[in-house]
Amino acid sequence: MARKAKKRRYSRSSGSDVASEVRRYKKGTAKSGRGGRVKSRKQAIAIGLSKARKKGKKVPKKASKRKSAKKTSKSKRSSKKSSKRKSSKR
Repeated sequence: MARKAKKRRYSRSSGSDVASEVRRYKKGTAKSGRGGRVKSRKQAIAIGLSKARKKGKKVPKKASKRKSAKKTSKSKRSSKKSSKRKSSKR
């Protein structure tokens, strides 16, 4: 069976924005919003994507922070306590 062509999530030009930001990070000149130095590669990629979004390029929306609305109940563990019984009769 022939595979279906996947739709591009990111535009090629947004990729170039990210690439330029990663280059700046490697060079040591990349700065974050308040002027602090970018310390990680992931941070540099995020800044590149953010700049691409501001320019209006095709980039998926930010992953929204999910509130802990669905609180998972703690699963009841059937832990058997191994209590040592002292024999009263010796």
